[in-house]
Amino acid sequence: MDTNSFEQVTLAEDLIDGYEFLKEGQEVEIIFQADNDRVLGCDLPLFVILEVTYSEPGLKGDTANMPMKNATLETGAIIQVPLFVESGIKVKVDTVKKAYVERVATGNFKG
Repeated sequence: MDTNSFEQVTLAEDLIDGYEFLKEGQEVEIIFQADNDRVLGCDLPLFVILEVTYSEPGLKGDTANMPMKNATLETGAIIQVPLFVESGIKVKVDTVKKAYVERVATGNFKG
């Protein structure tokens, strides 16, 4: 939805690179062709914060090689995360590389 005119715009998934990280209500930039208002594409923010809804428990062991495991995010996307990431944790995801960046702290923080 255009936040100025409130006009609804519908896009096909193939026009959104990284659509698997798109949450309802998330702001994106839509690219239109100048002469006929045809939608050319959609840019997501570079990073999004998403909750991990499922991940296997991490196994203790070799941590020198930064082992990774699969995790399912609230949007249904599956990414690789470090072994310490568990269900319920929020993570920062790079929408260009489609990869885990860091765990996001939750709670009441000042500043």
